[in-house]
Amino acid sequence: MGWGADKKPAGPTEVYFEFTQIGAQMRVAAIDAATGTEVIIIAPVSATQIQMQNLALAKLKRRMEQGGG
Repeated sequence: MGWGADKKPAGPTEVYFEFTQIGAQMRVAAIDAATGTEVIIIAPVSATQIQMQNLALAKLKRRMEQGGG
């Protein structure tokens, strides 16, 4: 995780995950608790929960680093 000029982490801190199965796919929402920033990924249900969370978290970190919070 990168550090901003104010010495705070550039990425999310506390993150909530929401899983919704849609057929053979899983919709995973990752939500930053502090800002309410949310990203969505779609993954196959054959992926593990950890794989899905890691992918959603990486997308959320990118969004937060780009100032999308």
